[in-house]
Amino acid sequence: MEIPILRRMTKHIKPKLLKAKLLKPKFLKADKLRLNQVGALPFRVVDGEIEVLLVTSRETRRWLIPKGWPMKGKKPHKAAAQEAQEEAGVKGKIADKPLGHYDYWKRRLVHFDLCRVDVYPLEVSKQLKRWKEKGQREARWFKAQEAADQVLEPALAGLIRQLPGKVADPAVSV
Repeated sequence: MEIPILRRMTKHIKPKLLKAKLLKPKFLKADKLRLNQVGALPFRVVDGEIEVLLVTSRETRRWLIPKGWPMKGKKPHKAAAQEAQEEAGVKGKIADKPLGHYDYWKRRLVHFDLCRVDVYPLEVSKQLKRWKEKGQREARWFKAQEAADQVLEPALAGLIRQLPGKVADPAVSV
């Protein structure tokens, strides 16, 4: 069965090319089971406590971290920093190694894709007054434990809970 909206969106693509695009997504992992994304975990220290900046998703309005697809010509941590600027309006010093990763199911038009997000801590030094997606998402600072309670993905909550110990450890550089 063909979906009318998909047919309209793809009618200009040759059938062979369309099949290749649908079966081999751009960011497919070598194991061919999941897509890769990069995410920033924006944080700041206020009165000795770690606060984490979360943003809402555009569609479901649930709390998450700024994330997106890898960018051609950019290192993963730099792409994550750009996502933080576009989605949350923050700049700062980002770690070049991920704190960890989490998996989630990305909702598509007619199916779900499994995505793995590598998470890079971002120590926020500047919060912009205007940014690309300001009117599309809510951005809010939470104490680390409260932020962990707000997100739905258990592995992301675990990374947020780990953050205060990692930031306090001088051997871990952000």
